[in-house]
Amino acid sequence: MINARYDDDANVVTRHGAVHLGMATQTDNGLMVPVIRDAQAKNLWQLAGEITRLANAARDGTAKSDELSGSTLTITSLGPLGGVATTPVINRPEVAIIGPNRIVERPMFVSDGMGGERIEKRKLMNISISCDHRVVDGYDAAAFVQAVKQLIEKPVLLLTE
Repeated sequence: MINARYDDDANVVTRHGAVHLGMATQTDNGLMVPVIRDAQAKNLWQLAGEITRLANAARDGTAKSDELSGSTLTITSLGPLGGVATTPVINRPEVAIIGPNRIVERPMFVSDGMGGERIEKRKLMNISISCDHRVVDGYDAAAFVQAVKQLIEKPVLLLTE
């Protein structure tokens, strides 16, 4: 249900198999959302190339209209501006938006291997999500964030097919 669109007027939910990932991009002309078509079918290197190409096109004004529409899910991040916890605004008619935030170092309690704990410096990142609860159940949103968390914590999983 995360990769869906909701038509308010017709009261119709359309779930999508293909992920057309909107990528919130700040430009001199304001926020634009270029779209990585069929993101689920691209490998890590193809995604990186599309992110670079589309962000540059949005920023230099050469993005075509079809590259700026049709997203089914958007990713946004205020991390570069220092945001550690955000409430992203849904890019309607999508029903969800996810926002990884800035990575910060924080003290954490970790096992000392002898039944106790010690404090260690660890890198932490909050992941924010906003969903239209007319379509997305809170449990499904939480499960999605946990799946994203697992991929971030074990990026080797992104390299497997």
